[in-house]
Amino acid sequence: MRPSERAPDALRVVTLETGVNRYAEGSCLVSFGHTKVLVTATVEESLPGWLRGKGSGWVTAEYGMLPRATHTRGRREATAGKQSGRTQEIQRLIGRSLRAVVDMKALGERQISLDCDVIQADGGTRTASITGAWVALRLAVNYLLEEGVLKADPILGQVAAVSCGVFKDTPVLDLDYEEDSTAEADSNFVLTNTGDIVEIQATGEKRGFTRGEFEGLYALAEKGIGELFELQRAAVGA
Repeated sequence: MRPSERAPDALRVVTLETGVNRYAEGSCLVSFGHTKVLVTATVEESLPGWLRGKGSGWVTAEYGMLPRATHTRGRREATAGKQSGRTQEIQRLIGRSLRAVVDMKALGERQISLDCDVIQADGGTRTASITGAWVALRLAVNYLLEEGVLKADPILGQVAAVSCGVFKDTPVLDLDYEEDSTAEADSNFVLTNTGDIVEIQATGEKRGFTRGEFEGLYALAEKGIGELFELQRAAVGA
């Protein structure tokens, strides 16, 4: 039995609340159980220097955890004067995931920045951020299309992410912290709605895991992400 009493193939309760920031072109408060991330999308009519004049846009992300997102207060990284390696790795993952489903030429010479702020962490903050970031991005692009700034939709499809792991010798979907901290193996899957793999991160924590276990994790991820795609479409009214 899982600590949450969920079935092995069950997601936590997932919600995607939109329009939570009045100023951002797109916003989403994503909840995977007790994990909550506020994502805002900002459209900027400027680009990094290395992209200027190339007729192509850019999608990037920043990620951070609020001081009391966890059981004890964490120091703000701005206070320390630099981001941790974990933060840098996660925000790069979010950016790569979103860019996998965006036609940068169709976006034009502008940048969309996704800010992912973890309000409360109970495992799976990176996967929740990716899933909510697509919603915020979709809404921001919808705004550009409605305003006539864009003539063609640059978003090629959906992308979402979920964690899976081997817990008590059983492959399970969508780990919360209690499971993640004691799992024999854990993984993060980022997939598109066309079935393409954007990224898979898989680690044996307490032991190695078998190919059969990995295939079980992959099957769980496909099922869970399929459910997330449905929630994303409902959130953006598609």
